[in-house]
Amino acid sequence: MKDQFIGGFLVFLGACSFGVLSSIVKTAYHAGYTLGEVTGVQCFFGMLMLWGLHLIFRTRHKTKDSVSNNTPKTKKWKLCIVGIFPGLVGICYYQCVQLVPASIAIILLMQYLWISVIIDFVVFKNRPSKLQLLAVIVIIAGSCLAAGIFNNEIRLNLKGCAFGFLAALMYTLFISTSSKIGNELPKLEKSALMITGACIITFLIFPPLFFFKLNISDQIYQLGLLLALLGTVIPPFLFSVGIPKIGISLSAILSAAELPVAVMSSYFYLKESVYGIQWLGVIIILFAIALPNLKHIKKSI
Repeated sequence: MKDQFIGGFLVFLGACSFGVLSSIVKTAYHAGYTLGEVTGVQCFFGMLMLWGLHLIFRTRHKTKDSVSNNTPKTKKWKLCIVGIFPGLVGICYYQCVQLVPASIAIILLMQYLWISVIIDFVVFKNRPSKLQLLAVIVIIAGSCLAAGIFNNEIRLNLKGCAFGFLAALMYTLFISTSSKIGNELPKLEKSALMITGACIITFLIFPPLFFFKLNISDQIYQLGLLLALLGTVIPPFLFSVGIPKIGISLSAILSAAELPVAVMSSYFYLKESVYGIQWLGVIIILFAIALPNLKHIKKSI
């Protein structure tokens, strides 16, 4: 019971960590920094941190790693290619954050929940259950409320919404590919290889010339370090420790904490307007996330 509590708490903290990213990005934009600078600095710092942690961990556990050298390992370049997807998630999502309120941007990103069901059926031929289909319908309905489609006081930027859906699609592709590739590698090495791929695609789209223009004391480096910690390093580590203790079903529910945390952060920190109908939409989405997992949780109790 103690392990389950600790595992659940770690997953919850990881989700909360993800939830504050959009508010930090908004802060960077308000300070005058660009999309390329924000994504580039986050990826660069994240890559340095993960490789540093991997090298430290490998040095301390060298004897354990040598035992599994005979097992076939995924080509490292494949994981770098998979890293293209989280790189594009960051670019599309942060562009969305620039054009729409942070509370709406996170809702658009959460559409990966139903997009993943469609891709799982079309690509992997896994037919969704009736409960999953019901959850998809509820998520779409809740998203319409949460995004304020029926509220005349909210003006949605169509370009921003398009980038939000692109981010959701890229996130779905990332989940689908990363869950099937490189699982035999140490978690830190796998994460470091993927963030390297994300860094490469980010620098190809936004050449990092800003490194030569900015002063080391610029605020973007402080914000980038924070984004790397809260978005690239801490959540994957907490999830890798917590999820095995409580299982995927309960983890899916607890990780949904990202949504209300992002909305509350935008409301209290950024002072963005969040209407009652949007809060209702958030509650409906959280219910839809929990719905397909309830029967699995009852079995484990």
